[in-house]
Amino acid sequence: MGYTTTFVRDPGGPPISEEVRKILLDHRHHSMSPMTELLLYEAARAQLVTEVIRPALERQKIVICDRFTDSTLAYQGYGRSISIPRIHEANQWACGDTIPDRTYILDISWEESIQRLSKSSVESDRLEKEQESFYQEVRKGYHRIAEEEPQRIRLLDGSKNINFLKQEILKDAINIVEKEYDS
Repeated sequence: MGYTTTFVRDPGGPPISEEVRKILLDHRHHSMSPMTELLLYEAARAQLVTEVIRPALERQKIVICDRFTDSTLAYQGYGRSISIPRIHEANQWACGDTIPDRTYILDISWEESIQRLSKSSVESDRLEKEQESFYQEVRKGYHRIAEEEPQRIRLLDGSKNINFLKQEILKDAINIVEKEYDS
């Protein structure tokens, strides 16, 4: 459609953020404290925002990010029980005013996630080895976040056909881009 895009993942992207990602997901670090986990995510994100996201936005690129601050709220806030206001403050500290125009949450049940993981040839990381109760809290967190910001967040049924979901997301994203970049 003529728009230039930048794809990133969080945590990840720049070399520093990729190194932090390795630490975060390494199953050998099962004793990592929730606060250490939060601060590592924020450190990786701060580097990603500074080195990749803001420069791309300044060049009028569309940035598509796999996970971002809402994931931290869900996982570390609701899943790990860290204070939600503290996480908002940490997210703001790491990102400043860099906030997504839209977030898509692909919601699936615990059972569906286990089924999908069992079909994957990739070894489970530290977070994927968490208990069902943790993921139930994370899922509740995502639902709560979506309820609190319905203008920005779209909660989608992730069990639907992948082509259907692609079309729904693409249609919505095009509307956002046209409003934001063509005005």
